[in-house]
Amino acid sequence: MRTARPLTGTALAVAAVALAAAPAYGVGTGSIELYPATVAPGAEVTVNTAACGATDAVAGDAGAVGAGAFTLLPSPHEGDAVGQFRVPPSAQPGTYEIVARCASGKRMTGDLVVTLTSAEESGQQVHPRGSVKTGVGGALGPDPVQTAAGVAALAVAAAGGTWLLHRRARGDGI
Repeated sequence: MRTARPLTGTALAVAAVALAAAPAYGVGTGSIELYPATVAPGAEVTVNTAACGATDAVAGDAGAVGAGAFTLLPSPHEGDAVGQFRVPPSAQPGTYEIVARCASGKRMTGDLVVTLTSAEESGQQVHPRGSVKTGVGGALGPDPVQTAAGVAALAVAAAGGTWLLHRRARGDGI
């Protein structure tokens, strides 16, 4: 059991380094490219391939991630076929195989990694918005009457506590 923890930690560190070393612009197996290759649920993914040629029709399938079928259309850029699909907001984190098939029967695949935050978002600072839902009111909450009542209750408690401590210090029988 003692060796399992260091080995698990080492395995996780190696996996993190391998993920960080992967190029952020797109990773493809075979001849399909995904841009971006790591996305958050709800993001749009562009699929690009030159394997079918400029005249061959290409059909894409993102059913593994829940996005269904999509079409890749010829692009003026080096005879590539380009298509897009949107990752459903309900997609769970994990790695999903995206498939593209030429009309001639050739099959290409690429791996799409769905994370809680996309690669672009991970480097940006997130700023919270709105008030904190902590119960009755708050310093910047939506109801100033409840906020004033809370401040008044704290002031009465502080004054009462100070008065009791002062009486105890003088020996007035408390």
